[in-house]
Amino acid sequence: MNKKLAKLKYLPNNFQVIEPGDYVICAVSGKSISLENLNYWNVDLQEPYYSYIEASIKREELDKK
Repeated sequence: MNKKLAKLKYLPNNFQVIEPGDYVICAVSGKSISLENLNYWNVDLQEPYYSYIEASIKREELDKK
């Protein structure tokens, strides 16, 4: 079974599926995230994160700018 990359619009408390698929790619680590396990994202940057660790890393990067 081939997995398909999904295209999502990240909203404050949810996400909207633009193109159906099974997973997205973490913007920090590059890890695949199944849509069932997607819990962390940035609405302003429209980026998904694998876990709170990657989300924290991204926040620290943004705070340095």
